Amino acid sequence: MSAVDTVESYLAGLPGGVRRVAHAEWGVTVAGEATGGEPLDVGLRIEGGLLTAKAAALGSAGDLDPWMLLWWNRQTRHVRFGCTRSQEIWVHADLPASAVDESALDRLLGLVAEAALAVRDYARRLREPGAKESEWTPT
Repeated sequence: MSAVDTVESYLAGLPGGVRRVAHAEWGVTVAGEATGGEPLDVGLRIEGGLLTAKAAALGSAGDLDPWMLLWWNRQTRHVRFGCTRSQEIWVHADLPASAVDESALDRLLGLVAEAALAVRDYARRLREPGAKESEWTPT
């Protein structure tokens, strides 16, 4: 089975919002209960031998320390944080298309959701009155 067929089959079994945008491109909406309150829209694309997942995890986050996100990037596998010019925080993840099976895809999407939850929780805690950045690290 091709990577496209595997992703298509896996996504067909998910509840909620799954969209096929184009050949080898999909959109998945993860319910807000699983990602810290707001739904998480994840884009999936197979191109150039990679399955790539991208999700906008947090709106304008100019009050967050970007160095903390870079530090987190050194501690994660498959997923990493990025930032747009408007200071939105995105989660990115890649998997070789040759390694795509339902288990690997499930793990990849789980890691994307977990990373989004972590950065949303980080922002929420940091924005609480009296909070200090040094008091919180991701789990």
